[in-house]
Amino acid sequence: MATPSIESLTDECRVWLQKYLLHIQVVRGLSAHTVSNYRRQLIVIADILAITDWRSLTQVDVKRVLASSKRAAQQPRSVALRLSALRSFCQYLIEQNYLDSNPVEGVQAPKTGRPLPKQLNVDEMQQLLASEQEADIACRDMAMFEVMYGCGLRLNELTSLNLADIKSDGTLWVTGKGNKQRVLPLGRVAAKALHAWLKVRGNYASMYESALFVSKRGTRISNRQVGNRLNELAAQQGMNQSVNPHKLRHSFATHVLESSGDLRAVQELLGHANLSTTQVYTHLDFQHLAKVYDKAHPRARRRSQEK
Repeated sequence: MATPSIESLTDECRVWLQKYLLHIQVVRGLSAHTVSNYRRQLIVIADILAITDWRSLTQVDVKRVLASSKRAAQQPRSVALRLSALRSFCQYLIEQNYLDSNPVEGVQAPKTGRPLPKQLNVDEMQQLLASEQEADIACRDMAMFEVMYGCGLRLNELTSLNLADIKSDGTLWVTGKGNKQRVLPLGRVAAKALHAWLKVRGNYASMYESALFVSKRGTRISNRQVGNRLNELAAQQGMNQSVNPHKLRHSFATHVLESSGDLRAVQELLGHANLSTTQVYTHLDFQHLAKVYDKAHPRARRRSQEK
């Protein structure tokens, strides 16, 4: 079912929603993707409840939204996002003295099992990045993927990189979520791939283009283009699985944690605000150790054979 248009809202509802969206984009510095998600969820909520004035919202209404989402077979994570968007919006309205209380408080979102991120093992990463093509665009692709894997970047962080973010001391200045900046070491292999791309980048980008990675048309490369190029490379390298940009970041985190065991360092490298976000990789590490144990320990092998 298509998302209703924002024009379908009453003037009162639309004005406050637009103010909120501007606030979370400009003041809170949320990504365009998050702003778009919150916008869509709040419009759907207004449509479900036929809201004419946000001040009429009650806890009963919030529970109606949950019930409606459940009937529509929405995934728990999607329902949780919808509730999160409404909670944040109502909190903003309270700060603006438009609401007296938050009707979402006290309403529990459905439990969402946190899926473990998928990653490539070291051999699979070697296979993926073993391409030796010399074409300009292939140089760009290898530079992108070596930098993404070598520095553990988010997709948007990669496509947002500018030439000025590469520093002479061998570091990369990355702007992450909430416009927070972090300085990352640029590994030898990533630096070499980047140098090869910079030698041919001028064949595509004008001297006025600030973007580090550009498309064939000379403009900043898009997130979708990066994803498509990575999937093409995976197929070309004989990978029997889909490979998306997030897998490179997850692979970076897993491999660094397996080698170092330093969760705090991985948190800093990934740009996570909270250590709890990074701790998901300890579960991946434990799964790896458990598999090794099951294969190698004589008691484990005996137990498996008895089943």
